[in-house]
Amino acid sequence: MSGAAGGWWRRKTTPAKVETYTRWSFHFFAVIEVAAIGLPVLSQAGAEVAGRLVAMVVGHAVLCALTASRALDWTRGRREQPVRLLWVLRAATCVFAVAALVLRKHGGTSDDTENATATVFAMVLAFGAGTTALGVRSRRRVVAQTTGFAFGAAMVSLPLGVPGPEAVVTAFVVFLSGSFLAATSIFSVWLLNAVYELDEARETRARLAVAEERLRFGRDLHDVLGRNLAVIALKSELAVQLARRERPEAVDQMIEVQRIAQESQREVRDVVRGYREADLGAELAGARGVLTAAGVACEVTGEAAGLPAEVQSALGWVVREATTNVLRHGDAGRCTVGLRVREGCVVLAVENDGVVVRRAGGSSGGGGSGLAGLRERLAVVDGTLEAGPVGTDGFRLVASVPLSGRATADTNVSGVTS
Repeated sequence: MSGAAGGWWRRKTTPAKVETYTRWSFHFFAVIEVAAIGLPVLSQAGAEVAGRLVAMVVGHAVLCALTASRALDWTRGRREQPVRLLWVLRAATCVFAVAALVLRKHGGTSDDTENATATVFAMVLAFGAGTTALGVRSRRRVVAQTTGFAFGAAMVSLPLGVPGPEAVVTAFVVFLSGSFLAATSIFSVWLLNAVYELDEARETRARLAVAEERLRFGRDLHDVLGRNLAVIALKSELAVQLARRERPEAVDQMIEVQRIAQESQREVRDVVRGYREADLGAELAGARGVLTAAGVACEVTGEAAGLPAEVQSALGWVVREATTNVLRHGDAGRCTVGLRVREGCVVLAVENDGVVVRRAGGSSGGGGSGLAGLRERLAVVDGTLEAGPVGTDGFRLVASVPLSGRATADTNVSGVTS
């Protein structure tokens, strides 16, 4: 059961973890209210008065927890503002607070009873003010609401027999406690929203990087083809005119068109090759830098020096795609990248934790275009690719490329990962 619970937590993304922590923090406020207010009442007041006070505190705490949960969903845009529930909480807070003062007046004259009812009166108002702040966007309204609870505490206390100095002190306590709880609630929501915005900004940055690379590739093709196609069109038109006049120079112009077309084809191949090929050493260093910057502990072992160029290019794309998957499809805390030569094959292994099972399962099945593209690239060099989940939240990608029949300057590639 503990392993399942740990897997449930690890499968969550970082923003989801922060939201879960924030939500349960607000629920813990209800536990604090019961433990700090309700339980001491049992030892202070008489059995009858204590039972009523504890019942009010428990009911108020449950209502606060429900309101906090609904208000948090509203701040995340998942439901409408819980206006009715907020008014119910405000009304219940006032009713419970007045009821505590009535019990103080008619429940006995002992000091313990007076202290218990005064504590319940002040703290119920404070927790009510702090919780309702979650359902209000305007900071001015939060301040006005907290001030109103404090002012109302003083105005209600005086008619029910509370001495003036004590009523002022109670109002001050309600204002300070309510303001602290309201500020804590507001800061927690602000922090949660900031985490979600940062996560969205990271995804946007990744999409912009892809779009920028596509624009660069488009510019390169435009530069290569634009000029040559214009020359081809001009010389073709000139050749047509010369042919109509039966001039022998038309053949020379068409030969020139053929040369430019062949040159354009070669230049396009160079552009595509430059776009597709990846240097393995640079990709390994880049993977370590990118993952470390993203907060993932990355360990890279092995050297790419001495491997054939086509092998480095194919494995470089594996490193690039694997790094992208680690950043996009999970919430990894660590990642290991190992490169080694074993029995005439170059083996590249990339393993990380923090994988969401449904995504890992989708990817491991080979249906994703990223893994399908890697298999196509590796097939050119007779390589293979294996990918799948490892343990409860891990994912491993292993690419193997045979070295037989390929000349290498130095096949001493060191480094082994598990």
